[in-house]
Amino acid sequence: MTGDDLIERFESGAICNEEFHHAEHVQLAFAYLSKYPVLQALQKFTCALKKFAVARGKPQLYNETVTSAYFFLISERMVRDEGSGWEEFARRNPDLLIWKDGILTRYYRESTLKSDLARNVFVLPDKCLELPTSLVEVVRHQR
Repeated sequence: MTGDDLIERFESGAICNEEFHHAEHVQLAFAYLSKYPVLQALQKFTCALKKFAVARGKPQLYNETVTSAYFFLISERMVRDEGSGWEEFARRNPDLLIWKDGILTRYYRESTLKSDLARNVFVLPDKCLELPTSLVEVVRHQR
């Protein structure tokens, strides 16, 4: 299925819950980013996700922070991968396809991602990235 096909099936409601898990969310974001400029892609993607959640009676499942954070991580990786197709992108970025204990745990506390605020607006990362011990030692010795 092409990216355009995936977008069309998703927007028309032809995809059911059982077919649409985290990896499919990432693939859909990739499809939107392949077709539209980043901000237009984000707007279309978030509108489609909200509509999908409402149509299934689960609007509370939509999370603006999770959606936006993953979206911009995907966008950045697409630029780094210089135009690879979905299969190659997925192969090079398996960390983006993991939901439970996925990449956002590096940047956010769990309580933040589960908050009402994070569900409703994009919240900036609130977890410091841990530096490797060797780098911490280098910084200490330079002082």
